[in-house]
Amino acid sequence: MIPLETIVTAPDTVAGKPVIELAGVTKTYPGGVTALRSVDLVVDDGELLAIVGPSGSGKSTMLNLIGTLDRPSRGTVRIDGHDVASLSDRELSALRARRIGFVFQQFHLAPGRDALGNVADGLLYYGVPKKERERRAEAALVRVGLGNRLAHRPHQLSGGERQRVAIARAVAGDPALLLADEPTGNLDSASGAGVMELLRELNEAGTTILVITHDREIANGLPRQVPMRDGQVI
Repeated sequence: MIPLETIVTAPDTVAGKPVIELAGVTKTYPGGVTALRSVDLVVDDGELLAIVGPSGSGKSTMLNLIGTLDRPSRGTVRIDGHDVASLSDRELSALRARRIGFVFQQFHLAPGRDALGNVADGLLYYGVPKKERERRAEAALVRVGLGNRLAHRPHQLSGGERQRVAIARAVAGDPALLLADEPTGNLDSASGAGVMELLRELNEAGTTILVITHDREIANGLPRQVPMRDGQVI
């Protein structure tokens, strides 16, 4: 078993090395429903790609396995070099908190906290002092173009701005991997285009980004597409 400290203090991912490795991954739920069937996937450090497919294709199950929110029934899942099957729940939590950032269709912002507080709260697991959390949060908000919205609460922000706060929260800890699940699903076309441009900029700065989407137009705008249907990569 890999010590928790190995995950917490893991060195930066080596450029060009896989951040995600799935080999023969199958996921079967109670009742015999198979959501993924013998899926193989390798995502190298620095890639920007889309997992694309219709509802029921297995995209959400893929997200849960890559995000270490679930374990496979068969096969191997390695994230940032760590074999998920070899980790305890506590070690998985550490890996998830330190090395994976999540952005969802729903923004999941605390309504009573301003933008700075929402992003800083995402760093609580890191055990750093409040001042340092706020410094990192401010830097992340500046990075996503919201340096002038630090004190604004979610109801004072547009949909696109709320999603930018969510992205800032996800990248404040400098994760090896950013998982974006339908990140434009609740946005108008202009705001959605702005969010996708931001994700491209973050990728150009070195973040590995995987976008889960049913929208082929969004997927076609990214360098790599992984199409799915009926639980398989096609």
